[in-house]
Amino acid sequence: MKIGFIGCGNMGGAMLKGIIESRLSSNDIWIYEDSLERREELIKNHKINIAIEIKDMVEECNVIFLAVKPHICPEVLEEIKDDLKDKILISVAAGVTIDSIEEVVGADRKIIRIMPNTPAFVGEAMTSFTPNMNINEKENEDIKYLLEGFGKVEEVEERLIHAVIGASGSSPAYVFMFIEAMADAAVLKGMPRDKAYKFAAQGVLGSAKMVLETGIHPGQLKDMVCSPGGTTIEAVTELEKRGMKAAVIGAMIKCMEKSEEMSKK
Repeated sequence: MKIGFIGCGNMGGAMLKGIIESRLSSNDIWIYEDSLERREELIKNHKINIAIEIKDMVEECNVIFLAVKPHICPEVLEEIKDDLKDKILISVAAGVTIDSIEEVVGADRKIIRIMPNTPAFVGEAMTSFTPNMNINEKENEDIKYLLEGFGKVEEVEERLIHAVIGASGSSPAYVFMFIEAMADAAVLKGMPRDKAYKFAAQGVLGSAKMVLETGIHPGQLKDMVCSPGGTTIEAVTELEKRGMKAAVIGAMIKCMEKSEEMSKK
């Protein structure tokens, strides 16, 4: 398998790193990137192939990641549509539907829409996977295997993509804010900042792992930490008073509404 990236910013770079470390040699990866500075950085860090012309890259590869800003997708798709043939096009662009891609490149093309998140950079992404009707079972499994090189993959209907964006696509930002707030409180009580970040981040990492590996409801896991009259229930009570759950739900609804708005443009 040879794969190509059209655009390789933060998200593309995170996926690229995971794929090289776990799935493919850098010799099998091609990049088309407008920024000279970014191209030089990618060559230095990964020793991948750089395509000067976008059509050269599409011709060389059998799997193409479309990782450009949503507003320039139509222009890029128009440029490559005649060269796609039986190649697999994987779109990472937020708000760009499979139907809108098919309108440009043709309904007979092989298209997969994915929504990863930035923890791909450390091999812990959560990626949604939505193939169109032209992807066969083997291609389905091959691409899932490729994506698992940088984290977990779950196939979903395209109508759920807005929920995916709220729950995992954008959620690292919420989690980073939570970690920062916990660390600030620890620093306030005298803990050095480097240790505060470590304690807070490991607390989040371990808690997430318990949810994934035990299958126990998060509410039950919370109750297991809350001893009667103890320190944890004191903190939980304060968070409930300040509307933590409502704030998180409200923020995610705003995120999902924005995703729906982008899809209608």
